[in-house]
Amino acid sequence: MVLPPKTSHPKGEQLLTQKTAICQAVEVETYAGKLHIEWDPEAAVTPMGQLPFFIEFLKLGGRFEPWVEDCPLHYHSNNAPKKIDVLGSLFLSILSGHRRYAHMTNLMSDRVNSTLLGMNKVVSDDSARRALLKIDETLGIDWLQKHLQLSYEPLLTNPWILDVDVTVKPLYGHQQGAELGYNPQKPGRPSHTFHTYMMANLRLVLEVEVQAGNQSHSNYSLPGLVSLLNRLPANGKPEFVRGDIGWGTDNAMLQLEQIDQHYLFKLKKSKNVKELIYNHHCLGEWTSINDYWQAKEDDLKLQGWKNPRRVIIVRRRLSSDSVIGIESQTDNQQQLAFIDGPEDISVYEYSVLVTDLDADLSAVFHHYRDRADCENNFDEIKNQWGWGGYTTKKIKSCQFMARMIALVYNWWNLFVRLALPDKHHEAITSRPLLLSSVGRLTEHSRQKRMVITSAHGNIEKLQRAYTRLANFFNDLKAAAPQLNSDQCWCRILAKAMEKFRVNIGLEPQPELPRPT
Repeated sequence: MVLPPKTSHPKGEQLLTQKTAICQAVEVETYAGKLHIEWDPEAAVTPMGQLPFFIEFLKLGGRFEPWVEDCPLHYHSNNAPKKIDVLGSLFLSILSGHRRYAHMTNLMSDRVNSTLLGMNKVVSDDSARRALLKIDETLGIDWLQKHLQLSYEPLLTNPWILDVDVTVKPLYGHQQGAELGYNPQKPGRPSHTFHTYMMANLRLVLEVEVQAGNQSHSNYSLPGLVSLLNRLPANGKPEFVRGDIGWGTDNAMLQLEQIDQHYLFKLKKSKNVKELIYNHHCLGEWTSINDYWQAKEDDLKLQGWKNPRRVIIVRRRLSSDSVIGIESQTDNQQQLAFIDGPEDISVYEYSVLVTDLDADLSAVFHHYRDRADCENNFDEIKNQWGWGGYTTKKIKSCQFMARMIALVYNWWNLFVRLALPDKHHEAITSRPLLLSSVGRLTEHSRQKRMVITSAHGNIEKLQRAYTRLANFFNDLKAAAPQLNSDQCWCRILAKAMEKFRVNIGLEPQPELPRPT
């Protein structure tokens, strides 16, 4: 066998591969005639063409870059991804409405928005999961809690209400903390519980904790609530804390009373509570709240309570046209019996509230009625964002992702209110309007240009939104040289919350000198 002769000189540098189209130009027959199709290998296109406006919002407000810099993620290998690449990939995935880490691969073909965020690339889902595991749990939670508070802290000087509630996240694997507990949608399914604290009406998440599925009681939420209240500034405490029947316990009310925090909760219909309702039903003298509801107040001391507390009894008369039936099951057979009575019978629905507020009956009633909006927040964040996904075996990563999703949700919520101040728009309508569009990025003479093609049907609404954004951003950039990032963020919040007439407490700034 004859071996080939050895070369005396090494080969030169390998030629770089040229970008080629997916395939050659083709002709396609359609009902409108013949169509010529070509692929452009050089085009930098993104499906989120309007994201640069949101990026400018974060840059002017000083939100994204400090969030990346403060992250306690450290690599020691030269081949490891950059911190901004990991967090930027998670940010884009959350904003896109993904629910799994594997969905991040859909972003790898987007070379536009990752560049505009200052990223080098979009990392893989494995890199993102490993990065979250490398972060120390205590430092990571402190980092996310800090930036969550920075997103809403200027608004705390206005009167506001703190809503507390727990939502259930079903699990389908072998995750840490996957326990059987209260799960009304999928009984018998292990789950996690998300203990959430929100700013009412503005729909901003203040804090969220992920705990095991069998820890849904308010006793597990109470330490996190007290810790949150202690972190808030002295002039930023809520007017009162509002919760459902899970919070109407002596332990919860006693701890809030010790820190001078007002509350408004609902009581379970225990034996003594039912006796109270019966006694007042016979006494009469109800105060009408509106055409349907009536209320009375009294003092009540249940068994186990150390002190009597003010309770509000509210009732609503059911319509006479309502058909009331009792459903029962006997010998594996369901039975239904209708309640018939005289024509002048009155059927009432009763509830009992407990509070230490010094407010009239109508105010207390309407305050608790407004708590129903809290359920809409859970529906939006779980189904339209990522609280129902991003599941790993370690509960530490779930803790990070729950807070990270809440932070991006707050940023996007404030951005949408800045563009569309009339009402709150959920992500199912705001993302197609203000985010999803085809954007083509070109660069010539070191000048970048993006051409956006929107597929949304309501172009007039889109035009009004971005006209408002462009005018405000131009005014803010003109004053930005004499403002720091916190002052810029305060101005953004004041503009976004104009409808609520919030007072951010901005100091008047000196005018810019006229150009000579």
